[in-house]
Amino acid sequence: MTGPRLLHGCFRARGSLRRLSTSPSWLSGHSRWSKIKHDKGKVDGVKTRQRSDIAKELTNASKVAGADPLFNTRLAALIASAKKAGFPKASIEAAVARGQGRSSNGASLENVTIEVMLPHAVGAVIECQTDSKARLLQDLREVFKYYDANMTPTTYLFEKKGRIVLEASAEFDEEELLEQAIGAGALDIDQDEDGGIVVLTEPSQITVVGEALRTALGLKIESSEFIWDPKDDAKVNVPSPEYAEKLARFASKLEDDASVLGIYFNTT
Repeated sequence: MTGPRLLHGCFRARGSLRRLSTSPSWLSGHSRWSKIKHDKGKVDGVKTRQRSDIAKELTNASKVAGADPLFNTRLAALIASAKKAGFPKASIEAAVARGQGRSSNGASLENVTIEVMLPHAVGAVIECQTDSKARLLQDLREVFKYYDANMTPTTYLFEKKGRIVLEASAEFDEEELLEQAIGAGALDIDQDEDGGIVVLTEPSQITVVGEALRTALGLKIESSEFIWDPKDDAKVNVPSPEYAEKLARFASKLEDDASVLGIYFNTT
């Protein structure tokens, strides 16, 4: 897991919990057991987050390019990785079905876009998928209240785009990558903090552009998803490191809800 990340206004919270006595010697066994339980809790928390991340990657891949791994190379690779990591077959099938708007039992799921405004003019768009919009809103309203987030239109601050991340490579210079990306129909190209090549596309072109670049460059697609990219004239600066951490906690709390698929801020 890595720390909170803000890239192109697209937030990916990947938090790890930090919990910062002396006791008589006759309590040492109890203290040791408490520490074991505490450490196990941290490990279980990390595993739960990893499973959640895997499920959301599978859902995004299914949503972007279809549920058949024979015709969706990204999904095929994710399924193979999930199996290798011991992810249950039923969970894989449920995540893939969710990408097609269905629950594991075949019931229809509703796509819900929630718009909120936080202090310091920070707008957020939260993409969700649920079998009960009313229950989802009820659950999230408590989080919104705690973080002073008001439900109000914010999508006008953003543009819907496709976002592809290709694996990092030192074989290509910036000019060559830009030429290949433009030739494939990309809107923009950048690099993330891990060296991955980030490509933005029109939503309808995400599969075409991704496959064209994968073939031309011989690079693996690390992720592929639809995002809300903040407009240049709507971006705001995060006023302090403390507020950045608050946004990270807000996003992490939202991501605890399995219905939340993505959270996007209009921050620089």
